Amino acid sequence: MAENDNGAAPTPPTPPQMKVLGQFIRDMSFENIVSQKPIQGEVQPDIQVQVALDAKKRGDNQYEVISKYNITSKVKDGDATIFVLELEYAGIFQIENVPEEQLHPFLLIECPRMTFPFVRRLVGDITREGGFPPLNLDTVDFVALYRQTMLQRQQAQAEGQPVS
Repeated sequence: MAENDNGAAPTPPTPPQMKVLGQFIRDMSFENIVSQKPIQGEVQPDIQVQVALDAKKRGDNQYEVISKYNITSKVKDGDATIFVLELEYAGIFQIENVPEEQLHPFLLIECPRMTFPFVRRLVGDITREGGFPPLNLDTVDFVALYRQTMLQRQQAQAEGQPVS
């Protein structure tokens, strides 16, 4: 390490710190469509999972990060829907020592990564209680999701469309 102006060794940078202050279900809806319109014969489900993320500042170094999951199960060789689960799961985080230019990806990658195990358990419990085998969500690649979202925003801006 190089010395600073007064001859002392420089202090190492303070590492990022994240504390989960709370987490909760913001909104949830589960619709068992099969119970309303039974499907005949053996059913092979086709599960589609869509994930969206949002973050907003709540106060000094505090942020609310919302993971939105839209899970649809349809009949594999047809278009009949078996069930639909919509879940908004929020975490409140205290984040310190993250440079401003790195804060956005930190919020939309690291924070959802911390809450994902709880979302996975909830989805399994909800689908089981809804009369189906528990659905064990595959791990979400939040880095790839972040990159895809940023690319879509850049393309929308280039085309002059409003960015959501």
